[in-house]
Amino acid sequence: MTSAHPPRRARLPLRLRRVPVAWERQRPTWREARPATIADALKRAQGRPAGNWFVVGASRDLRPDRPLARTVAGREVVLWRDGRGRLVSGPGACPHLGAPLGDSPVRCGVLVCHWHGLALDGTPFGGWDPWPAHDDGVLLWVRLDDAGGEEPTARPPVPARPAAAGALASVYTGTGVCEPEDVVANRLDPWHGAWFHPYSFVDLTVVRSPERGDGEDAFTVDVSFKVAGRLVVPVRAVFTAPGPRTVVMRITHGEGEGSVVETHATPLGPDPRGRPRTAVVEAVVATSARPGFALARRAAPLLRPAIRYAAGRLWRDDLAYAERRWALRAEGRFPG
Repeated sequence: MTSAHPPRRARLPLRLRRVPVAWERQRPTWREARPATIADALKRAQGRPAGNWFVVGASRDLRPDRPLARTVAGREVVLWRDGRGRLVSGPGACPHLGAPLGDSPVRCGVLVCHWHGLALDGTPFGGWDPWPAHDDGVLLWVRLDDAGGEEPTARPPVPARPAAAGALASVYTGTGVCEPEDVVANRLDPWHGAWFHPYSFVDLTVVRSPERGDGEDAFTVDVSFKVAGRLVVPVRAVFTAPGPRTVVMRITHGEGEGSVVETHATPLGPDPRGRPRTAVVEAVVATSARPGFALARRAAPLLRPAIRYAAGRLWRDDLAYAERRWALRAEGRFPG
């Protein structure tokens, strides 16, 4: 096992690569990416409680005049803010005749069914009962006790993040034909980064990974993010899986130290062919000690689309990875 002390290059905020290495000439990682190591970490993650909480989407996606409708674990969910600005959620079908409440407007914090005018203020009424919900300032959560099957908790297990006042947050959402475990397994395989995403990562080395049976879950990675041409940003990042549907990457050394990327996998329900669908909701919460970062925060409305684009480019490939993993498992052909 390699020392976990940050290498000298990880302390440099930016650098130029001296001689770019051709993609096919980079160091192979397949011997280190042992299926058993990934499977053990995944199993431990699946054994951790989530309190029946599921990530629904980004806090910014919820408008004051419209509800947010999603399907979570096969259940229609509707969320809106009541007259006090409090997040409320519940079944997405009107109890009267089943109208889609997600298509109905919100007036002064009251969701008014557009079929017959049933008005819901977030409290039980007319056969409609709310579900626990939580807004952590970046993401929206709903608690579905019958879907989670665990001991419920009052609040979701929100990972530690940089203080909101000094951070820039952006959320990407994508959907794939797979199960949450396939998304989590993808994130617990850091060895594929420079091979599968050469447009974003170079010089990737996993300097520490869990040994089988030691109960550890942290994968420590030294990697350089591509900026432009030969300009890269070297960092040290640590991947952990605090729950069955969540993986957190935290930058521990280098540019953006303290920044986190939270990847949440939310089961949606089967597609028309009966295949499972999973939403990837990924929150980037960035921070920096650079004086210019305050300007970046003020330019957040312009930067968020670029951050989402970068995340979407990565997840275009990583969802293909997760979907392939699910297909092999469904056919009984998954290795390891």
